[in-house]
Amino acid sequence: MSGPERIDLNFQDQPGVIAAYVLDTGDGLAVVDVGPGSTLPALEEGLSQLGAALSDVRHVLLTHIHLDHAGAAGRVAERVPRARIYVHERGAAHLVRPERLLASAGQIYGPQMDRLWGEMRPVDADQLRVLAGGEVLTLGRMEVLPLSTPGHAVHHLAYHIGDDLFVGDVGGVRLDGRQAPRAPTPPPDINLPAWQESVSTLRNVDARTLHLAHFGSYPQEAAHWDRLLQTMEGDAERVRQGLAAGEDLEAITEQFTDALLNELRAEGPQLAERFEFACPPWMSVQGLARYWQRAAARGQG
Repeated sequence: MSGPERIDLNFQDQPGVIAAYVLDTGDGLAVVDVGPGSTLPALEEGLSQLGAALSDVRHVLLTHIHLDHAGAAGRVAERVPRARIYVHERGAAHLVRPERLLASAGQIYGPQMDRLWGEMRPVDADQLRVLAGGEVLTLGRMEVLPLSTPGHAVHHLAYHIGDDLFVGDVGGVRLDGRQAPRAPTPPPDINLPAWQESVSTLRNVDARTLHLAHFGSYPQEAAHWDRLLQTMEGDAERVRQGLAAGEDLEAITEQFTDALLNELRAEGPQLAERFEFACPPWMSVQGLARYWQRAAARGQG
């Protein structure tokens, strides 16, 4: 295995939605984001196609603890007791005791929880490696630099490994090279200034390739980050204007979705439909509305 290998987790039988990345450290395999519990069989199949197995995994590098990135971490830890799960210090407790995380997600997804995300098992605290960002990890022959990158979540990390930069969700959703990356902004803790600071950090990292969870690998270049900031600002402003005009969330969501999908259709065929599945616009509206409402309560809106 040379360099990072991408495994398409085929979320809900849809290709190109959620990716995991696999690296050979010389001390077993490292996997960046294992995906939800519902796609664990796809992760195992992808490892098999690489000539490996789940039992070869020694290091699970989580960018953050949202279910589409970390939902399978507990099941991996149970099945591979030698594996270590790396997570930001502000997300660690939710892996050991996932009840609150699952309850919060349940309020959004209701009866669809199991179908979408599958089972999330707790991680034994002894298998966790808790990070703040800024450490230097030596995994076999590989040096890994975790970077604290809040904005999408307070507990978000990116990982710089040689020429590669694994950016989770803070690098945006980009399903095609023609598509401008767009910020996924679900509730509860979207923070736009923090996200902008994270972009400033990441754009200066000396790497050649960005690896996005949603979805694929792209050159590490200013154009990616410039376009992400541009679309993030535009999407946030649409929601802010709707709230300022006294519109309800249903109306804001309808207008937001129409504008977003029209922009995506101009970028490429089928992009709008694929993006709507990968990053539902109504969830982005909810997160941005919460952000603006909290900013107004602090006198910053």
